[in-house]
Amino acid sequence: MELNDRAELDTSQVNDLGRGGGSGRGMPIPLPTGRGGLVSLVITVLVALVGGGIGLNAATNGDGAGGEDLEQSCSRDNPDRFGNVKCRNLLYVNSIQDYWKQEYPAISGRQYEPTDTNYFGQAVSTGCGTADSGVGPFYCPADKQVYIDLSFYDELASRFGADGEFAAPYVLAHEYGHHIQNLLGTNERAGQGDQTGPESASVRLELQADCYAGAWARHATESKDKSGQEALFTSITESDIKEAVETAEAIGDDTIQQRSGGGINPDQFTHGTSEQRQRWFRQGYDRGDPQVCDTFGTGRL
Repeated sequence: MELNDRAELDTSQVNDLGRGGGSGRGMPIPLPTGRGGLVSLVITVLVALVGGGIGLNAATNGDGAGGEDLEQSCSRDNPDRFGNVKCRNLLYVNSIQDYWKQEYPAISGRQYEPTDTNYFGQAVSTGCGTADSGVGPFYCPADKQVYIDLSFYDELASRFGADGEFAAPYVLAHEYGHHIQNLLGTNERAGQGDQTGPESASVRLELQADCYAGAWARHATESKDKSGQEALFTSITESDIKEAVETAEAIGDDTIQQRSGGGINPDQFTHGTSEQRQRWFRQGYDRGDPQVCDTFGTGRL
């Protein structure tokens, strides 16, 4: 994976909230049991649709420490900007949203509605409630925004062995897959089905988001920067795609349950098995078309 040093990044798509980011109050985001909060969650299902589960400790606004000036840090004038994890992730967000700006009208007949990604540390207040860093990356349908504590990538590497560079853009593309589902109304319809289990609506939502991430990855080198003139990625290799597939494998329900020391209980699945997550990501990547990501219309998940 090579990033284009000449690309002009659109910093308006990311908010660096710093420690204890966000404002306002809300109920803690409920989490499913037995997951440790270390993988991205179907917040749309667990919060907006069914609730319940284990609540997080209520977040505070911390010490009010502000975020970084991304306009300056991620400027083309800074030759070291891609050594900064915030600038790299800003580029990923720009690429994902440029892809959906082009692709979303074809699958919906409507213009894409861009949304922000919020960097936070320790705790954050969202339209879905308050959350701490343990929740992992998530999408909140109430405010239509993505949230991530970037230290999650360290945990992903150290605890799950997913340490490839392409793990990060895969994670963000997956969360933006949930945004697409929200815009299409898929989340609301899925709320009428079971929320856990191997055939559940929750699993179908997650696998579809993996497939959407694969479709983006196929076209990522076509995405353009803020000026519309420069590519954001100069190359993405099969090795990069392998890293994304390995990340999908590392955070499958069955793999996480085994790693936690317990047996595999399909009735508690919310994201899909490692094999399923890899296969649906590859399907999106191999076909390069989000319309092949209909996990709700297939009998084989």
